[in-house]
Amino acid sequence: MHRAVYRFFQSDAAPGIVLIAVAAITIILANTRLEPSVEGFLATKLTLSFGELGLSKPLVLWINDGLMAVFFLLVGLEIKREALEGALSQPSQIAMPIVAAAGGMIAPAAVYAALNWSDATALRGWAIPAATDIAFSIGVLAVLGRRVPLALKLFLTTLAIVDDLGAIIIIAAFYTSELSGTALILAGVCVVAMVALNIAGVRKAGPYLLIGVALWVCVLKSGVHATLAGVVTALCLPLRGGDEAPEDRAFIHLEHGLQPWVAFFIMPVFAFANAGVSFAGLTAAHLVEPVTLGIAAGLFIGKQVGVFGAAALFIRLGFAAMPANGTWMKLYGVSLCAGIGFTMSLFIGTLAWDDPAYAAPLRIGVLAGSILSALLGYAVLRWSPPAKAAP
Repeated sequence: MHRAVYRFFQSDAAPGIVLIAVAAITIILANTRLEPSVEGFLATKLTLSFGELGLSKPLVLWINDGLMAVFFLLVGLEIKREALEGALSQPSQIAMPIVAAAGGMIAPAAVYAALNWSDATALRGWAIPAATDIAFSIGVLAVLGRRVPLALKLFLTTLAIVDDLGAIIIIAAFYTSELSGTALILAGVCVVAMVALNIAGVRKAGPYLLIGVALWVCVLKSGVHATLAGVVTALCLPLRGGDEAPEDRAFIHLEHGLQPWVAFFIMPVFAFANAGVSFAGLTAAHLVEPVTLGIAAGLFIGKQVGVFGAAALFIRLGFAAMPANGTWMKLYGVSLCAGIGFTMSLFIGTLAWDDPAYAAPLRIGVLAGSILSALLGYAVLRWSPPAKAAP
């Protein structure tokens, strides 16, 4: 029993399965008598103070601003490592995923904008269907095992990493409120301090993380979304450390140490706080509201068209070859899986609107688009024939 549990949590599919389970429980709770208790719990004020300085926020905002900063710290670590030593460091490996990721962000945003063009407030959600949930999408491919060629798994992983980088840029550029000059200056001082530590040869992660906490507070007060502090801290951490073996570097230890916490605690907690949607009074009219339809169609239609179309064009023009052992049908199945937005889409949605009236359309659209993408992507990959062996 213990070995089976251990093997499950070590599998690539485990994070996605846990997220599905938590999302399902959250939706069930939202449609029972416990829903007011859950909402009351998430609205509970939590205050941290030091002398006259303090932060007081509802629990849901501590999750969205605080725990998600740790998630973006891990994202930043993965992007930096891949850019310097991994798949993103090889132009031959990264070209097609970058083009596909760009198509997979532009097309969904265009689909959403086309359906919400006349409503300026609703239009703020244009970036919601542009996101890909790496845990869910990779989880679907992991469940399929050898039916998905390794090269296509690497393609989707790289695409999702580039997608995360795009989401970071979008958050910084389009979802920033009024700025505080003083807080931004203090944030800059924190960044300079971390850069100085790097130049001085400090390789331990502790000092960077302590300054990173101060940076998070400054960014939170500045008007820029606080989660970006996690990315900046990750980029300031030194990847290489003298003569140390790669597995002994503090950077790698921190990345590996954060992965289970993010996969099995932070992301499920975020899903619990943001995925609940009540079906009470829900009618067919709610399902075709422009916001709901724009998000669902953006994820399910826009993503597959953007990713597959861009990748296919890149291959047809001769700039890249079909991934090893891949077929057009399998590439299409992977493109469908890129439409699983879930966590990242919900997160961007929390930045797009403060009005609770958009909560239900956001959640219904994200769930509908992600579920459709996952089911059809799984079916296509499950029943598409393997590539024919070369003669």
